[in-house]
Amino acid sequence: MIKRFKRAWMVGGIVLSVPGAAFAQDKGPENLLPPPPPVVTPAPVTNGADGVTAAEPQAIATPVVQQVDPMVQVWSLADARALLGVITSIGSEGLEPADYQPDALRAAIATGPSDALNQAASRSFAWLVEDLRDGRTPMEDRIQWFVVDPDPDLYPTGKVMADALATHTIAASLFALNPSNPDYAKLRDALAETIDPAARRLIEANMDRWRWLPRDLGQQYLITNVPEYQLRLTVNDQIISTYKTIVGKPGRTATPQLAEQVEGVIFNPTWTVPQSIVKGEGLGTKVLTNPTWAKAAGYKGWKDPKTGFVTVVQQPGANNSLGLMKLDMPNPHAIFLHDTPARSLFNRDNRALSHGCIRTERAQELAITLAILGNLANTPETRKEAADEAVAISTSGKYTRVPIEKQMPVYITYFTMGTDIDGNLRQFDDIYDRDAPVLASFDQPREANRARKTSEKVVEIVDDLQTN
Repeated sequence: MIKRFKRAWMVGGIVLSVPGAAFAQDKGPENLLPPPPPVVTPAPVTNGADGVTAAEPQAIATPVVQQVDPMVQVWSLADARALLGVITSIGSEGLEPADYQPDALRAAIATGPSDALNQAASRSFAWLVEDLRDGRTPMEDRIQWFVVDPDPDLYPTGKVMADALATHTIAASLFALNPSNPDYAKLRDALAETIDPAARRLIEANMDRWRWLPRDLGQQYLITNVPEYQLRLTVNDQIISTYKTIVGKPGRTATPQLAEQVEGVIFNPTWTVPQSIVKGEGLGTKVLTNPTWAKAAGYKGWKDPKTGFVTVVQQPGANNSLGLMKLDMPNPHAIFLHDTPARSLFNRDNRALSHGCIRTERAQELAITLAILGNLANTPETRKEAADEAVAISTSGKYTRVPIEKQMPVYITYFTMGTDIDGNLRQFDDIYDRDAPVLASFDQPREANRARKTSEKVVEIVDDLQTN
């Protein structure tokens, strides 16, 4: 008999109490971060155009300065000097001042207002926007990085420049593009206190990795740092729960970096066994020729009489390779978060053991919590109803998919320097050797017109329990 007890925690300011029968695994550490300091937030546009919105027609025609190219705008000497000040101090953001041609801008300022000043200032400002908003690292040096950053559409360069010039807030407009996550600010503070060149380079590389992500990660989201082997559930800028993870082994089964949406929670999932095991390891033949063993192991198998293709599906149960829960987060890599029956593996320090997917401790607790947070109504009554329903489903033993109605992004990231679950800044092992190309790119001249999407091929990865 499972001992029942009560378990309570805060979700969005509401205390939730859920029967503990569904939480048979040990409770992991928790970490509460203070909310990030206030920042000047750039105003996103909704039309996605990289330029200035056309003015309303006027009843009386007035002279206007036509901007043929939104990337070249008219600069006053005061605004240009403010821009030069940003460039000379941009090292505090982990970027190199020389990348933004301060000498050319300084020379243009010396000659006074002119087309040459407009060209030089506009060019330097645009490059700063791109690097602060999108990151300086070229896409080909972001190994297995499949996240498409939405920020260039939300904060188009021409619009940011026009607003900064209209309000004479050059520095504030640029620094408002910085990632809003408090972990970025902690890295920036560490950079200011660090003298060792190698340590500075590692901090700068990881500051840039934050720029590869959306500036605003959302009101509630999951984020896992692969080299840390940890998953965080964050609501209203507070980490309300953390979970140990098992990630992909180095090599072909390394876990890629993604930003996806959790569309549902699947309790008591089935597992369609990949052909590498069905055919390559002979499981299909064993299931078909030994039905007694197959039933005891939870497998169902069948052969297509026309093609001879064998399909094997492991049914829900305690021995299912996906455990008792998986998150439905459709993506071309077939990567998702799920439970595992091999829970002793969470006690290891090095947990790069899977075939690519991310195994999560206390998975039933996570699944029930997401079912509650995914409720659009979001009232105490509906949260309690969702909790009771999720607990009942999780212990039913039947395959059930609970949709997540409220947006719940999940970010699979790769930081080798960052804030751990105890709130301390520290270095993590570079388990996939992904630091070297990022650091090397910082030694090369800045690359203009960088791609927004990777050209790397999608590798579909299947997870199983062959590694233990």
